[in-house]
Amino acid sequence: MPHTSSYRRILHRMGYYNYQQGLIYRHLNQLDGWDNHLAHCREFIIKALDEVRPSRITVLGSGWLMELPLAEMAERTKKICLIDIVHPPEVFEQTSSMKNVEISDQDVSGGLIEEVWNKAGNRTFFNRLQSLDKIVIPAYDPVEDPGMVISLNILTQLEILPEKLLRKKSKATEQEFFGFRKEVQEKHISFLRKHPSILISDVKEVVYASDSTLTENSTLLAELPHGKLTEEWIWDFDLMHEDFNRKKSQFRVVAVLF
Repeated sequence: MPHTSSYRRILHRMGYYNYQQGLIYRHLNQLDGWDNHLAHCREFIIKALDEVRPSRITVLGSGWLMELPLAEMAERTKKICLIDIVHPPEVFEQTSSMKNVEISDQDVSGGLIEEVWNKAGNRTFFNRLQSLDKIVIPAYDPVEDPGMVISLNILTQLEILPEKLLRKKSKATEQEFFGFRKEVQEKHISFLRKHPSILISDVKEVVYASDSTLTENSTLLAELPHGKLTEEWIWDFDLMHEDFNRKKSQFRVVAVLF
C-alpha cells in the first residue's frame, strides 16, 4: 500500500528520499568497491534458500535490489514480498513482469519513524525533548505470515535517521542514544527469531586515515543469534574518500541463517 501524502511529507523532512538516492549514487561512485559485498550477499541468499526451500519470502529493506538475486529467488519460491519504506520507480519497472513478486511500502521498524516524528518533529531548539523516555520503540508486526524473512543490510540502518532527528530535537545523553540504538536493533532481531530468517548486516566500521591510523567502531549493539549458516566478509564501503577527506571506510559484514 502506498504512503499517504502527509506521511510522504514526514519521510521527506526526515531525509528518507535523499538517503535512498544517496545509496545508489555511492554505489556508482565507488566503482568496483561494492561488487564483492553484493556478490557475497547474493551467494549467501541462494545458499540459504536451497537449505530452507521456503514457499514464501519476505525481504525487509529491499531497496534498489542490488544485493538480491531476484530472478533466482523467483524460481525457487511461490511468492516474494519486497518491503521497504520507499521504493525507487526503477524497482517497479524491474519487477513488472515477475508475477510472483509484490511490492509493499512499510516502515520495517514497526512505526518508529512516525513515533519519533510525532514526539519530536515539530519541536524547536527552545522546547527540545528533555530525554528519550517518551519515545516508544515499536516492534514490526506484519499482517500476513511472512514465510522466510530476509533482513537485508538494514539492522544498523533503522535507527540512523530517527536518531539524527532526535539529536536535533532533544537534550538526550550519549548513553540514552546508545540505549535507543540497541533497543531498535534488539526489536528487529526479536522479530526475525520468530521466523526462518536470513540476516545480513554490518557489525563494525573500520576507518583508515591517510597516516595509516585505524579506528574501529562497532555498529552492531545487539547480540546476534547463532545460525545454521554463518559467513563474514569485508565491504569496501568508501574507497573513494566520499565520507572523510583522505580517509577510507570498510565494514565487517556478517550473514546468518537461523
